[in-house]
Formats: sequence, C-alpha cells, structure tokens
Amino acid sequence: MTTEALPGALRAEILRIAEHRGYGKTLCPSEAARSIGGEQWRELMPAARRVAFELAAAGLVEVTQGGDPVDADARGPVRIRWVDTGESDGPNGVPAR
Repeated sequence: MTTEALPGALRAEILRIAEHRGYGKTLCPSEAARSIGGEQWRELMPAARRVAFELAAAGLVEVTQGGDPVDADARGPVRIRWVDTGESDGPNGVPAR
C-alpha cells in the first residue's frame, strides 16, 4: 500500500469496524492498524491515531480515554466511539441509535 493510500484505508477500516460493532461500542486504533498493516501494525499507529482524531474533528466519532472525549494531543491509549447525533443514520448508514 502506498503512503498516499494509507490514511484512506485506515479511515475506511475504522469506520468498517465501528459499523460492525454498532452504536455505543468502542474500538482501539490498533485494531484498524493491525487489519491494514499486518505484522507491521505498530508502524501505522501514529497514522491510525491521526485519522481517528480527523474523524473526530469531522464529527463522525469521539476519541476517548476513560470514557471521556480527549483532544488530539492526548497521550496514552485511546478508544474510538460513534457520536450520537440524534439523526436516524450515522456514518455509512449505521443506525445512530
């Protein structure tokens, strides 16, 4: 995979995993990195975190620590969860409720 394609692949994988889990569930950025990067997943972690925060800035997800939203400068493990927009459908047609 090219460096240019990586953010799009990570974005798609984060959204795919979240859709599979359903509303209210969380995932770790490492899950998307492992799926895309295989044995080299650790090298993808900075990009996976960056993409997660980009999705959060777009209002598609929240990035959290201990269940509370955090900013992009947060250190340590983070989780990703859907944002409850109150609309009938979330990102990629995922039910928001």
